[in-house]
Amino acid sequence: MRTKIMKWITMAALLTAAVLWRSAANQQLSRFLLGFVVCLGAIVVVMQAGRVRKYVWAGGFAAIALLFNPLVPVLPFDGEWGRLLVLVSIVPFAVSLGALRTQLVLSMPSITDRNPGSESL
Repeated sequence: MRTKIMKWITMAALLTAAVLWRSAANQQLSRFLLGFVVCLGAIVVVMQAGRVRKYVWAGGFAAIALLFNPLVPVLPFDGEWGRLLVLVSIVPFAVSLGALRTQLVLSMPSITDRNPGSESL
């Protein structure tokens, strides 16, 4: 559930940045915050993809985390190129909502249960 919430927060941050690109493009703080949120969201998805053994997804989101790294920026997010990159980055997060579903782990039945589901031989 927390992973799903983080994906939605990341998509909202990317969409907000794309809509407000002209006013927020020159502000260093907004770029840092966007990079921080997206990088954190991508790392969370990398961990989820690793748990469900979808390593291609993990590699893709690791690349997104590196691309949006706020401490060591790889690419400058200037002009329409940056806006396009932000818009395109929404797609993997949206697709991962359905593709990376974790399966619920059922609890083991207790050996001390008074009403077992099956009888022993």
